[in-house]
Amino acid sequence: MNWSLLFFFNSILLGVGLAMDAFSVSLANGLNEPRMRRKKMCVIAGIFAFFQALMPMTGWICVHTILQYFQMFEKAIPWIALILLLFIGGEMLLEGIKNKDGEAEKPKVGFAALMVQGVATSIDALSVGFTIAEYDFLKAGVCSLIIAAVTFVICMAGLIIGKKFGTKLSNKASILGGVILIIIGLEIFITGM
Repeated sequence: MNWSLLFFFNSILLGVGLAMDAFSVSLANGLNEPRMRRKKMCVIAGIFAFFQALMPMTGWICVHTILQYFQMFEKAIPWIALILLLFIGGEMLLEGIKNKDGEAEKPKVGFAALMVQGVATSIDALSVGFTIAEYDFLKAGVCSLIIAAVTFVICMAGLIIGKKFGTKLSNKASILGGVILIIIGLEIFITGM
């Protein structure tokens, strides 16, 4: 397979499709933390981009090495994403309900929560390894890097939009962010089943 314009176009489209969940979670994070600094925004978008690159490569490696084991694990993907996002979204929702008046400062998105969000929003990208199985290692790596770059840009947009509306929604932002995460978890679960 040669390096064509179609390869890059398809990789960008894969990136856009895979980044939609990460975009929504970034939006929720921006809503939850409207005073987030640009450095933290880059870290958040970078974590999502890293996992969106890692998962297709992991899937590609599984296809070329331990295909039968990966197929058994594939059925658990929607359940894992559902549990992780319900947990994080539920915590945000409860925090927003407890803090109705906006008296206390909202909890910031921590590193552990970001790692969980990164895995939860990218775990479905493991199956992209099947889609790119015909690529050699270098081409699969380039495809994964394109997916990561697209994810980074889309997540930055989600964070910026979330921050803007987070300041306008004040104490309702945490509730909205939690609801968004729960809906994403349910959507991944329903489409995965």
